[in-house]
Amino acid sequence: MRGLDTNVLVRYIVHDDPTQARSAARFIEAECSRETPGFVNHIVLCELAWVLEECYHLDRERIIRVLEQVLRVAQLQVDEPQVVWRALDDYRASKADFADHLLARVNQARGCGDTVTFDADAAKAQGFKLLR
Repeated sequence: MRGLDTNVLVRYIVHDDPTQARSAARFIEAECSRETPGFVNHIVLCELAWVLEECYHLDRERIIRVLEQVLRVAQLQVDEPQVVWRALDDYRASKADFADHLLARVNQARGCGDTVTFDADAAKAQGFKLLR
């Protein structure tokens, strides 16, 4: 298994740099398989969601579809996919960022009752408590 950096996934998904997009596609399609998947960790998912929103101006629904596809592709192994699916469901129903929901779900999986935050949008979501 080999880890994938965010920029490799971004090039593969958005094809904004033809040379890097071809290299990313060649690597993912030739080197990543069910037997030897490319590993996608939580940080990469958070960066991917942020880059798609901030740099490529994708709306929340399109970002959700991209993240769902990353979770479903057999050639990729997402770190703790069940935690990521829960975070994605939370993200779909909230105004908070995907990263906020993922950190709350990771914390919950590690036994935290809640995650304290100063972020008012995040505090409205399950798993958070507004710190005053």
